[in-house]
Amino acid sequence: MKIDGGENTQSKSGRRLIEFRGVTKIYGEGHSSMEALRGVDLRVDEGEFVAIMGPSGSGKSTCMNILGCLDTPTAGTYMFTDVEVGKLTRDQRALLRRHYQGFVFQGYNLLNRTSALENVELPLIYRGAPAGERRTRALEALETVGLKGWESHTPGELSGGEQQRVAIARAIVTGPAVLLADEPTGNLDTARSREIMELLTSLNYNRGITIIMVTHEPDMAAYGKRIIRFRDGLIASDEQNEGDR
Repeated sequence: MKIDGGENTQSKSGRRLIEFRGVTKIYGEGHSSMEALRGVDLRVDEGEFVAIMGPSGSGKSTCMNILGCLDTPTAGTYMFTDVEVGKLTRDQRALLRRHYQGFVFQGYNLLNRTSALENVELPLIYRGAPAGERRTRALEALETVGLKGWESHTPGELSGGEQQRVAIARAIVTGPAVLLADEPTGNLDTARSREIMELLTSLNYNRGITIIMVTHEPDMAAYGKRIIRFRDGLIASDEQNEGDR
């Protein structure tokens, strides 16, 4: 992988995508310091669907922030394929996020006065893609999430579940190596939550997109193939999910 703005050409071979080696994160200094991560070892291979759980303050959000290059470890190593992320500059980390990672949030984070199509095109605008390519890829992404025909609707004209589908389309339009989802069903009712989880499962199974999802809901975590539980800044358990979902 080259952090130079090139196209994402990674295979879905099941090789290592992400690895933490002894990752520690400390906030503050002296008596007011707080150790959010305490030497975490973690590996995620291409094509996995990992659900991360844990109580407030367990370290799961810090873990996701480091995975998404929004924060850096105090100590230890974060490898993204063959790249040591801690050695990248701020601009290089931004390129990694832009070209290799997709993000889905609890609050959708859509532009309210902008159509679904234009919202989905945004990551491609940041990448400098031509207008024709942006439109074609955004239309394909919206169709993938089941919103063909809804391209001109603004977020205010869409339900919560539909808005999250737009957000997922925006996250996958660049063909990311990994999709990082932070409580993606947190604002949805049970039926819509299941629809979103079935969509994520389909993207993982049919397209081979690696998914790492933080959730506090056991029913949603059960969609993952692997469930990791954080407690007190450490991984308390890391288990394969043998369910039939």
